[in-house]
Amino acid sequence: MATSIPSSPVASDSSQPAVGEQQPLVTSEPQAPAKPASHDSVPPPALLDFMLQQWKPSAQKLPPRIKYADAFKARRKALSQAFPGETLVIPTGHEKVRANDTYFRFRPGTDFYYLTGNLEPDCVLVLEPKDGGGHTDILFVEPNPGRANATFFTDRVKGELWVGPRLGVPESRARHDVDEARGLDTLADYLTGLKGAATKPTRVLRGHSAKVDGAVTEGGERDKALATTLSEMRLIKDSQELRELQISIDATQRGFEDVIRSLKVAKSERYVEGVFNLRARVEGNDVGYNTIAASGSHACVLHWTRNDGPLVPGDLLLLDAGVEGHTLYTADITRTLPISGRFTPEQKAIYDLVYASQEAAFAAVKPGNDFMEPNRAAMRVLAEGLQKLGILESAAEALKDEHQFYKRYSLHNVSHMLGLDVHDCAQARQEAYKYGKLQAGMVLTVEPGLYFQKDDLTVPARYRGIGVRIEDDLVVTARGCKVLSANIPRTVKDIEAWMGGLWNADKAPAAKAKKSAAKKPQARVAKKAPAKKAKAGKRK
Repeated sequence: MATSIPSSPVASDSSQPAVGEQQPLVTSEPQAPAKPASHDSVPPPALLDFMLQQWKPSAQKLPPRIKYADAFKARRKALSQAFPGETLVIPTGHEKVRANDTYFRFRPGTDFYYLTGNLEPDCVLVLEPKDGGGHTDILFVEPNPGRANATFFTDRVKGELWVGPRLGVPESRARHDVDEARGLDTLADYLTGLKGAATKPTRVLRGHSAKVDGAVTEGGERDKALATTLSEMRLIKDSQELRELQISIDATQRGFEDVIRSLKVAKSERYVEGVFNLRARVEGNDVGYNTIAASGSHACVLHWTRNDGPLVPGDLLLLDAGVEGHTLYTADITRTLPISGRFTPEQKAIYDLVYASQEAAFAAVKPGNDFMEPNRAAMRVLAEGLQKLGILESAAEALKDEHQFYKRYSLHNVSHMLGLDVHDCAQARQEAYKYGKLQAGMVLTVEPGLYFQKDDLTVPARYRGIGVRIEDDLVVTARGCKVLSANIPRTVKDIEAWMGGLWNADKAPAAKAKKSAAKKPQARVAKKAPAKKAKAGKRK
């Protein structure tokens, strides 16, 4: 609930913490009256009165339904059918403190967003069972008092003049097309009423709101089953989700092209990160995960996000990055790029091997195959290639379950589910995910890699420090798969042509402008009269 400043000075209220103390975390329950930050002054009553006067009345028109409202409603209905007669509580979570009294940019809880499309912090969705079957959707949201009380001016955490307007209760009901919307100030009493209600068993999606978790008795395995069901619902993407994923993937391609253009001037991994992240904020909500911009041997560290190294001509740049779209679906793409535009023979040999393993994995992505089959296909190709390179003595021995020697160089499996989370559906049962069967509508990555540490004496010196990963996003179709990121070049030849084409395209306008300037007629310059020749010293 929005908090209010008392008209009397804060210092006179003995319940108030001293000025400069840490503000409480944002919660979905009423807090103590808000107080100024240590660098602010207390607003006098006269100012508060003045701030409440002479504001234009707010528009009474309700907002239109959110895009894809029918898809969100269908998901709530499916969840309702999975838990008949039970109350389901799904919070979105709260803003998190970054440092002192500053917060990270809020990102909604994945399952809450999947069911509502709501982007605001602190909200809670409750599915309340009806006597005749089914559920009533109740969305608890932050009220918007407008200019009715001073919080719009005084509350630096939620005040409209501090952080922007919030939707409000009736507006949220209309916008998100739920049965009911209620103010967050009523949530505590509602949750208290759920305690010990044996006739109305309750499940809570835990770990998102400490206040909600504490208000409802721990459900143990029952609560875990709710999280599992939501994850398994998300295993199969509908047409709306596939459209949003494609939008994010296309934006990611443009981000990679931005990076390629920048390599002519970029000197550091941090520059690369900044260039890509600009595209993510321009075309999407943010990056889907911390951008990995790993040059040289940093590419051998799987999650290199420090991005503090130099870009050295002749080295490779492993760029693992994804745009998270406005609807929170994220791409997850990796390309390994030669910083100078051309692969060396050693780099090409390793890259071609990783590419061949990815092709083998692609062929294994089809309905009915085990989720792990693409990984097995890729590892066979990598192990055999490592034997040809003289790094493994025997591919057959290395591939045995009791050995897995190839993992010294490949380090990770090649696939994970993708969607609203970069590692999507993480709470699904192993038998439905890792040890399950691929089904049409599943979206997964295929990302084999080889990483030769610079101090690995089992690797020929010419390959040490080379790290290569190629990652694409695929959807399982009725007969096989579709590579959603197919437009992003993958082969050595295509990558070199891609980079050269972008660099040449950037040169062309400058060359054209220079040529055009050369053709322009020069301004006339008055000719000076030729100097008279000096007379000869003697006459003939």
